[in-house]
This record gives sequence, C-alpha cells and structure tokens, in this order.
Amino acid sequence: MDLFVHESSVIDDGANIGSGTKIWHFSHIMKDSVIGKNCNIGQNVVISSKVVLGSNVKVQNNVSVYSGVVCEDDVFLGPSMVFTNVINPRSAIVRRDNYQITTVKKGASIGANATIICGNNLGEYCLIGAGSVVTRDVPAFALVVGNPAKQVGWISKHGHQLKFDNRGFATCKEGNDRYQLADNEVICLD
Repeated sequence: MDLFVHESSVIDDGANIGSGTKIWHFSHIMKDSVIGKNCNIGQNVVISSKVVLGSNVKVQNNVSVYSGVVCEDDVFLGPSMVFTNVINPRSAIVRRDNYQITTVKKGASIGANATIICGNNLGEYCLIGAGSVVTRDVPAFALVVGNPAKQVGWISKHGHQLKFDNRGFATCKEGNDRYQLADNEVICLD
C-alpha cells in the first residue's frame, strides 16, 4: 500500500487507511477508524475509534478527532482545533454511549484553535475562523467567527468572501464559479 507512517506513530490493528495518506510524528490512529485516500495527518494527532475521514483531508498538528466525528472529502482541520463528543462530561461518569455525531461536510475548513461543540453540523465549504467556538449548525458556504461563532458573510469554494449583487448573485474572484443567495442559503451554480 502506498502509505507513509512516521516510525514514532502508532497505528492500531483494525484501522482502515487509504493509499497516499501520510501520518507524521507521534500520532495515534485507533482501531475501527477510517481514513480516506491522500490524507495528511500532522504531528501529535489522535484519530479515535469510529472516526471517519474522507479523502484529501488535512489534519494539522495537535488535533484530536474524537469518536462521533465524520469529516467528508477535502476538509481542513487547522492546528490545535478541538472537537468535543459529549455535551456534559464528568470524570466519574462514563458516557461512551452518549457520544454525539458531528459532521463536517465536503470542503469545510476549521481555523487554528477553533472549538466545535459536539452534535453540530458544518456545511459544505464553510469557513470557521481561527479561535471561534461553534455552538450551532453552520450553513454551507458560511463564514463564521467569534465566541460564540456568528456568521459574518459567505465564502466561495476557493475560500474568498462573496459579495452578492442586488439580484443575489456573486462570482468567486479566483475560481470564477458563480453563486446564488436566496432565503439565507447559498448554492454554487457551477
């Protein structure tokens, strides 16, 4: 298999890892996790059991992806960002049966040091600003920042802020892909 694993990393039996994936220093991939093709798993990363990462997912240094997290293709997880998986953790109470599902849709990006509270869904190609704390679902193509995270605009597939005309149309300055805003939802027309 075309796979790079640094010698300091631990891959548990039963982990399913796609070809072309690179796993760097001091990372731990647990059993029953699924990692797609051509992913890049940075230094000091933990991928817990039952996590699913699509293809071409980038997980930067110092990220723990806990059970209950599903990341679709082309997701970016910034350095030291945080997922939670239990809404009311207590050290003395085992809540493994209460893990909530958090879905990160295709092409979404989460900035450095952001926190994603479990049970929320992040829409396709949304952008979560560095240091933001996400406490609710985020729409597709939304740009959110702050604590708690609030939507401040719309973002293209290429990561550029969209400026909609009075008819509700915008074009990405890099990709020239076209977007429409209607009823507080953005769709890509291309």
